[in-house]
Amino acid sequence: MLEMSRERFEELVGEALDRIPPELARLMDNVVIFVEDEPEPGAPELLGLYEGTPLTERGDWYAGVLPDRITIYRNPTLRMCATSEEVVAEVGVTVVHEIGHHFGIDDERLHALGYG
Repeated sequence: MLEMSRERFEELVGEALDRIPPELARLMDNVVIFVEDEPEPGAPELLGLYEGTPLTERGDWYAGVLPDRITIYRNPTLRMCATSEEVVAEVGVTVVHEIGHHFGIDDERLHALGYG
């Protein structure tokens, strides 16, 4: 497994978020992003996870709810990448993929767009 400190990995996630176009970043609503070392047992190679209600499904009822949660998983990413450059690229793809779910875009479309 490639070695990379958690601090550096978190920096890469932050840098990927900084590359989100400002017009899209402004539309993100009630969502927080976390970095965890490992996903839940049973999904050992999961790179990221979106949990919440996509913007496209929110209605008048959507108020006073906990924020959506995007989690980026460090160790599965490091296990699948051979170089630091690959980690940078994969983190960027994973962050955009999970934000895409926040905007209501499904896996099929994200894969077609090259994010997944």
